[in-house]
Amino acid sequence: MLNRQHIDPGLYRDAMSRYAGHVQLVTTVMEGVRRGVTITAACSVSDNPASVLICLNNTNAKNEIFFRSGIFVLNTLGAHHQAVADAFSGRTALADDERFASARFDTLVTGAPVLADALAAFDCRVTDIKEMPTHNVIFGEVAAVRFSEKHPALIYLNRDYHTL
Repeated sequence: MLNRQHIDPGLYRDAMSRYAGHVQLVTTVMEGVRRGVTITAACSVSDNPASVLICLNNTNAKNEIFFRSGIFVLNTLGAHHQAVADAFSGRTALADDERFASARFDTLVTGAPVLADALAAFDCRVTDIKEMPTHNVIFGEVAAVRFSEKHPALIYLNRDYHTL
């Protein structure tokens, strides 16, 4: 049995703010309703089969669509997408339709919204969901991928955007 120590959530968040993360926009659609959220908690899982994972807050009722739709797109944001990242992060208090109006979207295979000029877009079908206390870890098998020309990446570090 592991000896678990409780770490104060605020202290943990302060430490994690020093952890650089690539800014991503995760999107989905179900029954005509679209949802998008800016995240940094995403990564590659495997290249065979091609798969990724994302972590989404499960206490936000609006995120329920991600847990039920069975599809999502992981859109990798570039430095030129800072306004898009803000729109989908909730910083701007825009409604979902207004958020999607802030950029151009199309689709690939699953029908989930794909940011037209994303540095990379991974169109996924959900293969598993692991429920954690505050977040769900959603695993997706990549059904299609698209990428653009190389541009500087949008990174989040010390609670602010940076480029690389």
